[in-house]
Amino acid sequence: MQKAQFPLPVKAVMIDLDGTLLDTVADLAAAVNLMLEKLGRSPLDEALVRNFVGKGIPNLVQRALAGNLQGEIDAALFERALPVYLDCYETVNGKHTLLYPGVREGLDAFRQAGFPLVCVTNKSARFTLPLLRQMQLADYFVLVVSGDTLPKKKPDPLPLTHACKELGIAPRDMLMIGDSLNDAIAARAAGCPVFCVPYGYNEGHDVRQLDVDAIVETLVEAATLITQS
Repeated sequence: MQKAQFPLPVKAVMIDLDGTLLDTVADLAAAVNLMLEKLGRSPLDEALVRNFVGKGIPNLVQRALAGNLQGEIDAALFERALPVYLDCYETVNGKHTLLYPGVREGLDAFRQAGFPLVCVTNKSARFTLPLLRQMQLADYFVLVVSGDTLPKKKPDPLPLTHACKELGIAPRDMLMIGDSLNDAIAARAAGCPVFCVPYGYNEGHDVRQLDVDAIVETLVEAATLITQS
């Protein structure tokens, strides 16, 4: 895909959740440390957990148990730990979560301009929908695609192409906004233009090195770079 010309003509916008709309690391880290405590292990610093976020909860659990990004652990330990983490996360989900600056204003700008909005996340629906409601964001989205909505999740393009089909929009007309390599890979594979915000997680790497059409400081800035096609 060639680099986009601005303003970019699109018909709808897909937006990632963790690291793009919401800073959820404090909740994720709290759940990690509750899990580790229950398993008789030492806690991890929140800064380290931040680097483990981005490929869904199973990967987060594996990385937390291994203490590194590779996440290589015994399968039996993982099977025992995953349900513990899920229960721990359910108790803290949304307690420490914050909206990133400009998120609500950006969503309002998209909506005012008439762009249908879709939330595409690797977080399971068990946590996604309550969190969106708690943060008063649910009403912005005509569709939510969670990590367990489909057989595959980002970086596979399936969640993005599914959203395009549900809205009857060609991938080239559907903008993806995220914060990570997962979002960039999924968008390119799906044939969607993609913007990235620089404040998210991306496993500790700079998103400015990614193959994206624009780096936007806020969703408000993103709204200024698109127009109705």
